[in-house]
Amino acid sequence: MKSIMRSVVFIILITSVLSCSKDSDDVTETNTTAGLVTNYTYNNDELEVMQLINNYRLSIGLRKLEIVNHISYKSAEHDLYMIANNVVNHNGFEDRSENIVSVLGASKVGENVAYNYKTSADVVKGWLESPGHKENIEGDYTHFGIAVKLDSNGRKYYTNIFAKI
Repeated sequence: MKSIMRSVVFIILITSVLSCSKDSDDVTETNTTAGLVTNYTYNNDELEVMQLINNYRLSIGLRKLEIVNHISYKSAEHDLYMIANNVVNHNGFEDRSENIVSVLGASKVGENVAYNYKTSADVVKGWLESPGHKENIEGDYTHFGIAVKLDSNGRKYYTNIFAKI
């Protein structure tokens, strides 16, 4: 009985860790500690995730989102934080969103995170099957950024930030 209970707890824990979404927050406070980042080099996974999200949005009659290097940079910072701390969460989301409001003039910011999906198609499919993630993907946003980073074991960490600018 204990082993069954441990298995159930383990499955619930893994399910909640593999994918997580931060509902969009309208942001009113600002943080001006960091300036605009204009350079960001995208890897193939990042380009593919953005294309898949925009293809999905177009398929349901929404306009595509514009890519913003600064938002991708903030996404990468969060991926590196999650890797360094071996966690999947939204810690620091308020700071990221306040930065995007301050630097880019956003009126609304949302975030999806995920972990250990093998392909871009898999992570987008996972997000679309989750109501909170799907809400962000279909949300009233105009711009976005993405970062996909690998940890030392080859596991992928994803942070996708959306903004209305």
